[in-house]
Amino acid sequence: MTEHVGTITTRAAISQGILAVGLIGAMGAGVWLAGESANSSPEPKPVTCSHGQPEKTPAESADEPGHVSGAQLCTALHRPDLADLLGTPGEAVKNANGSGSTFKPVGSDKEIHTPSGEVEFETYTAHLTVAYNQLTVATLGKLLGDGTLPLKVLGRPAAFYSDRTLSISFRLDGSDASTGSGVPTRALMVARDAADGGGYYELTLWRSDGAVPEDAVLLRVAEQVLPTVPGWAAAG
Repeated sequence: MTEHVGTITTRAAISQGILAVGLIGAMGAGVWLAGESANSSPEPKPVTCSHGQPEKTPAESADEPGHVSGAQLCTALHRPDLADLLGTPGEAVKNANGSGSTFKPVGSDKEIHTPSGEVEFETYTAHLTVAYNQLTVATLGKLLGDGTLPLKVLGRPAAFYSDRTLSISFRLDGSDASTGSGVPTRALMVARDAADGGGYYELTLWRSDGAVPEDAVLLRVAEQVLPTVPGWAAAG
């Protein structure tokens, strides 16, 4: 039996290219965790944000305050009305998780923090990340966007772009691993500050049925969720 274990977006490859020419940044990548779970309990408990190992983030250092954790992003995204905002009222959350990691770009000793939160429903999966880097939405909009600049969301520069997940599958014994094209994704990048001084929030949606998420849905979710992320108001 083949089991799908995850997907990544093709933006990861573009990110490496940008870092190679000296732009320091961590570009967000949606992760699609697909699978079926059985719950024999007649009254299943509500899904809450789960976390792996405790996150070690630059927020713990005095010189880089204000960084959010994956747990905080999951909490902001895991709203009671999220299914309504997605246009699928009544759907229950299947999975919710937050994660945080750091990496050092080639040629740099500086660690880049890449926290993310994700909430999965039967129809939609919503993925929220924050990029703490020097890349601007204006730059990324030209590279990845749909030519919709200048666009503003909540008073800050923003850009839409489309991508497609990369499906990774293998058998339970670890043999016959394979990759293939996954489902379309739609993402919205919003600058961390009104001046677009570097770094951005990224909300990505994809649907289990393979339909392309509508921009109106992305906007509706972003406008409600982003202001609740710790540090949003302080960044201006």
